[in-house]
Amino acid sequence: MTDVYGADLRPSLFAVSPPRAHVRPHLALGGVRNVSLNLTISNAGDDAYDTNIFLNFSREVHYINFWQREEKGISCGLVELDFLKCSVGFPFMRAHTKYHLAVLFDTSHLSGENETLQFLVHARSANPEHESTLFDNFLEISIPLVHEVDTTITGLVEPTSFAYGNSIDASRFIQLENMECNFQPLNVTFQVVNNGPSRLPGSMVDLRIPNRLVANGADMFHVLDTQVADGRGNCTPHRNPTPCTIPQDRENIFHTIFAFFTKSGRRVLDCDRPGRACLVISCVLGPQAKEEAVSIDVRMLLNTEILKRDSSSMIQFVTRGHVRVDERAMEVAHGQPEEISLVFEALHSQEPRGYVVGWIIAISLLVGILIFLLLAVLLWKMGFFRRRYREIIEAEKSRKDSDESWDWVQKSQ
Repeated sequence: MTDVYGADLRPSLFAVSPPRAHVRPHLALGGVRNVSLNLTISNAGDDAYDTNIFLNFSREVHYINFWQREEKGISCGLVELDFLKCSVGFPFMRAHTKYHLAVLFDTSHLSGENETLQFLVHARSANPEHESTLFDNFLEISIPLVHEVDTTITGLVEPTSFAYGNSIDASRFIQLENMECNFQPLNVTFQVVNNGPSRLPGSMVDLRIPNRLVANGADMFHVLDTQVADGRGNCTPHRNPTPCTIPQDRENIFHTIFAFFTKSGRRVLDCDRPGRACLVISCVLGPQAKEEAVSIDVRMLLNTEILKRDSSSMIQFVTRGHVRVDERAMEVAHGQPEEISLVFEALHSQEPRGYVVGWIIAISLLVGILIFLLLAVLLWKMGFFRRRYREIIEAEKSRKDSDESWDWVQKSQ
């Protein structure tokens, strides 16, 4: 019995270029315009006649060209748009030899609908091959596709500062129908920018606004409207059921006066500080192309009646915005910041209420009278009002008479 030997073809992948593919185990959509499959085919058996390599790939990539390390009679051509045939070493691929070739594809039109880019490689020759060696004639190459993005968020608030207090003209504020409160209007705009290199399939934005002076206090903000430009997303609605809350004065007049004279310089309300009650607005944004920006506009009212009860001369509100990309995307390392903080200030007019002024004047007069009486008592105790003026005058007169008599005696001598 005679053994029959055949060819033993073994295709393998030894590199995928560009070089960044070695650093990251994925392909950045839009960031890599072409990819090169560096293939090696070896024949571990007898000479193989009419050896061919067949490549199946997605119709979203396009075959560009191929090159070979050494001139060994390799030629490639498209059979169909997604099917490539490469002839290797025609007519024979010698036994125990290796051929190297690189096949270049255009990946600039990948949509990202599929999670991976797949290439199916099949090596075949006209020679018979043992069934035990056919399993290594096939090679499946799978490259993960990732939306690699560099997102950042910017913003501004108008106005950046405003004054409040009893001396401020009420016409500078807004009053809602059937409500006594004076509201300060505020417009906050955030902008999410995709700096690429890939298309951003979607993102989530969280806006945090400090909403209370104290943890158990009333809500200060009333959101009128939240809009994403051009309908590119939507935000969670938020309504304050009691926008006009006027805190009741539970402190006595002396505590109010003391608070006026001991007003602190600045108070900072920041959602990053523990125990701070905040208003959270969440927005879901749609896809964004490279270098495209989407704006979020928030219109709201601030109840200044609550601010008047605070003892600070200036209150700083730190509003924060944070963007998170869709799970299908990946942020580039060391990219732009994904968070921003906006600051606006409420400045107290530093003028007390009318009845406080009256009490200050009355108490000042009372204190002045008490000080005068205290000084009078102290002087009386020290004998200031009990001096013997008559005795002093008579003693002074006697001294003068004595001096005059002595002068006469001297003149007579």
